[in-house]
This record gives sequence, C-alpha cells and structure tokens, in this order.
Amino acid sequence: MSNINSNSQKAKGLVNILVIIPVRNEEATIINVINSLHDLGLQKIRIIDNGSSDRSATLAEKAGVEVISEPIVGYGQACWTGLQNLPPEIEWILFCDGDGSDDITQLEEFWPKQKTYDLILGDRTATVKGCQVMTPVQKFGNRLASFLIQLGWGYSYHDLGPLRLIRRSALESFSMEDRGFGWTVEMQVKAVQSNLNICEIPVNYYPRKGGKSKISGTISGSIKAGIIILTTLGNLYLRDKLNFNSSKFLLFFSSIFLLLGTILIIPNGDFLKIETVPPFLQGIGIMGLGFFLSWGITNLSKVWFWTVTILTRLLLLPMYPGDDIWRYLWEGYLQTLGISPYHFAPDAVELIPYRTEWWSLINHLDTSAIYPPIAQWGFRFLATISPSVMIFKLGFIVADLFICWLLARRFGERRTLLYAWNPLVIYSFAGGSHYDSWFILPLVISWLIFDSNHNHDFSWRWVSSGVFVGISIAVKWISLPILGFLVYQAFRRINFFFASLVLMSGLLPLVLSAIPFCSLEECPLIPTSSNFVSYGKSAEFFPYLLALVWQNSHQWNWIYAIPLVIAIIWLLTQTRTFRQFSLGYFFFLYIVSPVIHAWYFTWIIPFAVVNQNLGVRLISLSSFIYFVLQYRQALGDTSWFLNSQERLVLWLPFILGYLWTIWQKKV
Repeated sequence: MSNINSNSQKAKGLVNILVIIPVRNEEATIINVINSLHDLGLQKIRIIDNGSSDRSATLAEKAGVEVISEPIVGYGQACWTGLQNLPPEIEWILFCDGDGSDDITQLEEFWPKQKTYDLILGDRTATVKGCQVMTPVQKFGNRLASFLIQLGWGYSYHDLGPLRLIRRSALESFSMEDRGFGWTVEMQVKAVQSNLNICEIPVNYYPRKGGKSKISGTISGSIKAGIIILTTLGNLYLRDKLNFNSSKFLLFFSSIFLLLGTILIIPNGDFLKIETVPPFLQGIGIMGLGFFLSWGITNLSKVWFWTVTILTRLLLLPMYPGDDIWRYLWEGYLQTLGISPYHFAPDAVELIPYRTEWWSLINHLDTSAIYPPIAQWGFRFLATISPSVMIFKLGFIVADLFICWLLARRFGERRTLLYAWNPLVIYSFAGGSHYDSWFILPLVISWLIFDSNHNHDFSWRWVSSGVFVGISIAVKWISLPILGFLVYQAFRRINFFFASLVLMSGLLPLVLSAIPFCSLEECPLIPTSSNFVSYGKSAEFFPYLLALVWQNSHQWNWIYAIPLVIAIIWLLTQTRTFRQFSLGYFFFLYIVSPVIHAWYFTWIIPFAVVNQNLGVRLISLSSFIYFVLQYRQALGDTSWFLNSQERLVLWLPFILGYLWTIWQKKV
C-alpha cells in the first residue's frame, strides 16, 4: 500500500512537466522511450515528428502520446514547434532524444533539484559509459562550446547533452531563435545571460538504438558542428557584449538594398537599348546584396515581410517588360476575336488585318502558340479585361504573391525569404512579365497537399494533388514527369486502380481545356516543326559540353530526352516525397535541357524553401549572367550564345551548391 501511495504522489508531482521529444525515423526505439517515461510517472509527452519517412509517428500515436508534425528538418525547429500552445499547468519542460541513447531512469535524480535550480542538464562526460559512447565529434563540440562560453560569459559547462529539464518561465523569456543544431548552445548561453541557477548531473549514455545521426560520426559532421557552434556563439556574443542585433541589422539593410535595387532597375527594362543592360545589372547587384543579407535574418514580423514582398513587385509594374509578353498579349487578343493561336503563326497572312501597333515586338513571329491550353485561357481572360502590359503583369504578380502566402503559411516568413525576396523571382514576374508564376502556383499547391502529414481522406488528397499537377501541366508542359511520380507512388503504395485514378485526375485539366482548340482531325498544341522547338539553344550546360565532342548533336534537341528519362526513372526509385522528386527533377532538367533562360530557374526555388538549398540560392544570383546576351543583341550580335567563361559563372555555383546541400544532409 505504501508503494502505491508513493507512486501516486510521484505521478502527482510530475503533472506540471511536459516532455518534448524530436523524432526522425526512430520507429525502432520510440516505444521503449515512451514506456520508460511512463514508468517514471511522466504522462504528458509530445513527440515532434521531424520529417520521418518510417512509422515513428504512427507508433507514438498508438502509444497514446501527443504527436505533432514538423516537416521542416532541424533539431531546434522541432523543439520550437513542441513549445507552441503549451497547457497552462505546465511549469517545466523536459527535452530528451527518441533514439534510446538517454538513460531515462536517471531522471529521478533531476526531480529533487527543481527546488533549487532553473536548468538541470545531463552531463554525459561525467560518467564512464557516457565518455565511452560519445563520438569524437560530440566531444569536440562539447570542448569547443565549453571553452567559448567560458571565454565569452565566464561560465563553464561540460556537456551539450539532449537530456535537460528547464523551467518554463525561464525558457519563454529567452525568445529562442536557432532552429537547428545550435538550439542547445543558445539555450545554455541564454541561461547564463539570464542568471539562472544551473546544475549538471552525471548521466549514462548509450549507443543510439535507432535512426541515424545527422552530425556525429563523420568528418563533414564535425565541420558542420563546428561551423554551427561558432556561428551561434558569435551571433550571441555580438548582441550581448557589443549590443549589436545582427538579425535586425541584416533585416534593415536587406530591405533597403532590395528596394533600392528595385528602384534602380525600373527604367532599365528595354534591353534593345545599348545603355540599358549595364545599369540593369548594377541594380540587380544591389538587389542581390539585399538577398544575400536576408540569408542571415533569424526573425522578422509578418508586416515587414509582406511590406517588402509587395512593394518590390508593385514598384516594377511600370518597368518595360521582356519580349515574351507581346506574345501573351497577341494570343489572348486573338482569342477574343474567336481565332485559335495554335492554328496561325503571328506572321500568317490571314492575321494581317488584326495586327496591332506592338505586333512587331512579338518574338518568333513564324511560330504558332507553344503554351498549353490553360495558359491560353488565362491570356484570353486578361485580354478580355484589357490587352495591356499592366493587366497581364498584375495577373502574374497575383499568382506570385499567392505562392509567397502558401509558403509563408506552411514554412514561416523567414524561410520563405528565399522565394519572396529573391531578385530573380521579383524581376521575372513583376519586371520581365513571364507567366511562369501561373505554372508554379498549382505545382506548389499540389506539393503541399501531397506531402501533407494528415492521414484523413488519404486517397482524395492524392487525387486532388493530381488535379493541381494537371493544371500545372496545362499551363506549362514541364510538369508532366511530376504527374508520373504521383502515379508511380499511388501504384507502389496502394494499387493499380488507384494509380489509374490519379493519372486520370492529372490528365483531366489538360483534356478539358484543350477541347476548344482541337478537332477530330488535328490538335496542334505543340509546333514541333519550328526551329525554336527543334534546335533552339542559348545557355545550356550538358548539350554545350556534348557539342564539344560531338558537333552534330546541336542539331537535335530530342536526344536530350534520353538522359532526362534515365534521371527521372532513377528519381522514381530514390525519392518518396513530392518535394524531393521535384527538386531532383528540375535539377536534372536544367542540366540536360537544350533550351535555358534565366527565369526558368524560378521553377525550383519554392521547393528549396524547406532546406534552403545553397545551389538554388546561388543560381538566383548567377543566372543574371544570361543578360549579357541582351547586351550583345543591342550591340548587333544576334548569335545568342554564352561563351565558356560565362557558362562557368552561370552553372558552377548552382551545381556545386546543390551537391553541397545534398552532401550536408547526408552527414
């Protein structure tokens, strides 16, 4: 009877503790960890599923604990998500790992310390088992952090271990900012800054029994850990000792440079003028500096985010557009007259009576419409309002801003800066007036639906995703392989019938929108006989290299479908999420495509918001080398080819940065 009362009293005393456990692919251990916590009387447990591809979340739910999904990978991101919407009775937060490495039984030594201390840390370096199991990388990180914290703040820690108990009121006063591996370092520094009572308790440590470490155990992991520790501590030191808020500094100057650069490029959009391109690139350079500074922003308000996002776009409304828009206007205008743009090239004699004052500005006058039918319906809708540049620009900007809203709503304003404050995105849609935002928007909607972690209405969620991919295909053909990914996943995970349903849902928008432009005899949606489609090139990578060893290869664009198909098949076997496939697909598409324009790189940018891919960041800047072609054309050189050095500037940052990000994620 006394044991029962003792356990009851113990459990009663633990009701004010919430356990937060970040989990990523730890189905082998999570149940044992939960059971161990329950055995100690801890009942309030939150599992943060941080992008697991296994059954970790499902098993945790079956164990009766709260499970919250956080697909943005990062230890700090998962911990921060776990701290949202805390019950009012919670006074203490306990953090531990889900891989089985923590000795949960030793938590009983933590409880008596609550009366005296605000932060109670498990010190793995103080036990024989802990020292034996900790990797050289972990030991290196501990020593480095301890030395720097001692040097900067005069307090000596021994460990950065995951097992820690902290008073809720103290943690909430910190305003934790780091969303990655620097979370533990930041917490310990801010505990010293806040004069908390801190103690470290020797704890055992075991080899992880599930999942895979993203930091420890590799040379690259050691480098990454060191960089994160140095960056976090350096930022904290600057703000604490020098009263310098680097995030606010970066936010202010990033915004100023973006807006200033935007203003400078407004009068420099007509690239047929010789004097236009140099000041345009100077303005883009200032925008690029603002974009670069935004990489270091750790916190910003929604008002600030949306003010800069909207202003940069509205400022470019009066900018002279790229030459694609004259084709959009023409094809929309023709439809208002009841004429299909698929049946006649702009220079067709039948259309001479309908030529406008801007008709001569249309590019590829000998080529009929190449844009899919939903794009044509969009052109027709805008032309019905008014066949004007301003109306069409607004149509593209609205879609662009909707993409910003979707990304910010799902991943937060800070990560969405990669897209929303990107000079390539801002210029391409608001300045250059390219319609690609219409193609990206349904693709992003499809991605967010398909990769959602909600389990209800699973089948209809996939069908809906297929419909939006289908809309994207009917705006720009490029999305077609992504529909193949959805169909393959439906077949692999469910059955052939459901895969057929997803396929039909994806083809339906194209079929329905194409009906008015087609007949039983013909459906001329792609002018495959035109020189532009057959062998047009400008800034390509792999086709350029191939032509150096096989000169005749430049005559046929279709041959590059072969390596692309091989890459797509490989991606189908290696990826499970919409985002992973789309990132990989666009990367390979860019590499092997014979037709490349700067604004094509906007397609991949939304999918890089999650992992902040370095290659995507860099191509957002290096892609502007493309505009030297515009400068040469103004000088009378119409060859429209980048030379070897210019291609190196364009492609090398993208490829190396992209591969670097992949390598980092694997270490």
